[in-house]
Formats: sequence, structure tokens, C-alpha cells
Amino acid sequence: MPKATVVDMTGKKVGEVELSEAVFGIEPNQTVVHDVVKNHLANCRQGTQSALTRAEVSGGGRKPWRQKGTGHARQGSTRAPQWTHGGIVFAPKPRDYSYTLNKKVKRLALKSALSAKAQEGNVIVVDGLGMDEIKTKTFQGFLNAVQSKKAVVVTECPKVVKSARNIPGVVTTSAKILSVYDIVNANQFIVDKAALAVIEEVFA
Repeated sequence: MPKATVVDMTGKKVGEVELSEAVFGIEPNQTVVHDVVKNHLANCRQGTQSALTRAEVSGGGRKPWRQKGTGHARQGSTRAPQWTHGGIVFAPKPRDYSYTLNKKVKRLALKSALSAKAQEGNVIVVDGLGMDEIKTKTFQGFLNAVQSKKAVVVTECPKVVKSARNIPGVVTTSAKILSVYDIVNANQFIVDKAALAVIEEVFA
């Protein structure tokens, strides 16, 4: 049974908690994790790049010189790709890069990412992750206490979310919308004790 350290908001260790075997204790499937991360990055692409082909570049309607007798290579347009200011060969055009994956694949990838973090000892459970006021300095002090610089923080507390949003490398999220990319990209997985129960209930 995988375990995680439980700390309070001062970063002091207050105990240990057993993590769900079904969510944090499986054998990580790196292939599936790679597929889901690749899918996430593809879905983030805007696909708005665009360049002009020779048919779309202005000018070039007249044949620059006669076909034979000049000593030059034959040319039909000054907007052919080999000319300066000519069109682009196979010019990129706006397109949709997004594609879908099966739900079971996404769920397996999420469990694999969480299990990998648990095996590395990088799951930190916070007993009562909350703040009385929106204060970035206070939350930064908590991160320093648990020796975390790049982390994904799972919480339902709006004040924690607002306190953490200006800290580089820190991503906040909800227990029901975890991102495999965020988990893989972070060094630590910091989760509120109440949110941990929701994760284990929803994804088990």
C-alpha cells in the first residue's frame, strides 16, 4: 500500500496517510502517459499558421521573358517558388491538430502519472489546505517549507488558487479535472486531504 506524508500549512509533518492502491499503486504505463501528453500538446496548438502559395502571391501574371533564345532558363512567372518574393512550396495553412483518445486510455494515463509520483515519494498531502486571506507571500512560504518549487496543487480553496497564480512553476487545479500533463510536468503533487478523498473516489 503506497503512503504519503501529511503536513500542515506550516510545512510540519503531522503523520502519514495510506493512498488508494487502485489510483496510486498501479504499475505506471509510460507509453500511455506519452500518448496522452502528446494529445494534450496537440490539442493546445492553435493551428493558425498560414503562408501564401504561388497562386496567392500578388504579381507574376506576365511571362518575364520569351521561352527561347535569351540564354536564361525558361520561366513562366516571377512568383514561382525559386524567385525572390515568390510563393511558398506546400505552404502551411490553418488546420485543426486536435484529436481524441479513449476515456480508458486517459484514465490509465492519469493513474500511471499519480502512481509514478507516489513511487518517487513526491505526493504531499496537506491537512486543511486553506488560507484566511489572499497572500502570495504566505503560500510561497508554505512551498518553501515543503521544499517545493515546481508543483501541481489540488485544492478547492479560491484563496489558495488566487495566492498561487503568480508563482512561477505552480499550477492549481480541482480534484475532478486533473491533467496528466500538469502532473508529469511538476516535481511535486500537493493535494488537500479532502481533495485526495475525492480523487480516490472518482478515479478508483
